Amino acid sequence: MLGITSYGAYVPKYRLSAETVAQVWGKRGGKEERSVANYDEDSLTMAVEAAWDCLSPEVRAGVKSLFFASTTSPYREKQCASIVAGALDLPNDISTVDFANSLRAGSNALKLALDSVKLAGGQALVTAADCRLGYPQTPQEMGFGDAGAAISVGSSGVIAELEASHTVSDDITDVWRKSDDEFVRSWEDRWVITYGYEKNIRAAVSGLLKATGHKPADFSKVVMYAPDARSHDALAKALGFEKTQVQDSLLSKAGNSGAAHAILMLAGALEQSAPGDRILFVTYGDGADAFSFKVTEDINKVKRPLGLKGNLASRKPLSSYGKYLTFRNLIEQPEEFVRAFPSATVMWRSRKWALRCHGSKCRKCGTVAFPIQRICFECHSRDDFDEVRLSDKKGKVFTFSIDNLAGTPDAPVVQTVLESEEGNARVYCLMTDCESTEVKVGMPVELTFRRFHEMGGFVNYYWKCRPVRG
Repeated sequence: MLGITSYGAYVPKYRLSAETVAQVWGKRGGKEERSVANYDEDSLTMAVEAAWDCLSPEVRAGVKSLFFASTTSPYREKQCASIVAGALDLPNDISTVDFANSLRAGSNALKLALDSVKLAGGQALVTAADCRLGYPQTPQEMGFGDAGAAISVGSSGVIAELEASHTVSDDITDVWRKSDDEFVRSWEDRWVITYGYEKNIRAAVSGLLKATGHKPADFSKVVMYAPDARSHDALAKALGFEKTQVQDSLLSKAGNSGAAHAILMLAGALEQSAPGDRILFVTYGDGADAFSFKVTEDINKVKRPLGLKGNLASRKPLSSYGKYLTFRNLIEQPEEFVRAFPSATVMWRSRKWALRCHGSKCRKCGTVAFPIQRICFECHSRDDFDEVRLSDKKGKVFTFSIDNLAGTPDAPVVQTVLESEEGNARVYCLMTDCESTEVKVGMPVELTFRRFHEMGGFVNYYWKCRPVRG
């Protein structure tokens, strides 16, 4: 049996409402809101978050490949999948691949993952995330949303068996972005919808139904990429699906998350599925991919730490439209204080604790230290320790300070020392996704992988803490 073995979701905590945008541009605001990545988040960090939500001990033990899909990768020439794998503390002997340049990158990665499992066995982990920008005062600005999603596939412990798939490729210039473009471009709406979205989705779904012999009524849930709510509803109806079958597009709750959008919807569908349900999964971008999955009894064994539902519920409104512009670096920021120049060599040498978040646990007295220490500060034994992973451990604030002078898009900066549940190890780190007035000693926190700064021509990632979500 081949199919999906686990799923995960990540929607940033902050939300920008249509009403807030309307206060600036003078347009009537609706009830819609979109998710907004914090200033220290990007597509890579959101992919890591979604993957943590997806990884179970069973999946982690069998991962042989990891795929990262995004149209907004932080690098044009450096593999991001390897960074994601490192942050997840996966073994070095796995295959890592990046997928880009298409909104269908996520389903392209899913197809290759299924093929790789069929050939080599094990588990394949697909991560997808996007943080796209729309021109100000356009429907794209409010329609786009930042999010990540993850799917693992394998041949054992399958919760949704793959029945069939069908692919359509189409070279159509409808929505695009050149290598030097900051904002997404698109052609005339009617052209995009009629000759791009509708034509290709119809072809992919028709091909799948023909191959399987299924009818529209055979599917319990229809997960279909959605550029906008009106086109999504109209096409679903034209294809013969009832409203009760169609999965929530998330457009009014989180927005269109690009390469991650359809997979995020699929995570939502799996979250609500029961054994025997048949799911139609369709993505779009330079063509279309259609999959048919049938949910198995093992769906009842899956327990999500947070899941899509928990991510959507754990939200905080952005205080202003200006805050959104600041987070996306669309308005000029004051110069940061002078830092020590970063070193690629030092980053490589410290990768076990800086990227993988490993601490050292003394074999003699059991003391856990972070960063990794060669000499135990309790019993003074030398080079006698085991490395332990701290990134998936909860903790609590041991002490903190508030810096009102540090240059940051989200001042003030909260500096904390947290006490990890792993051996009560003390970890110094910055706190994110919080209000400084909410922080207190003993506050439950969890570690999160974030964008630290961009100097020396490369992006420096590191671990921060945040209040426990959910």
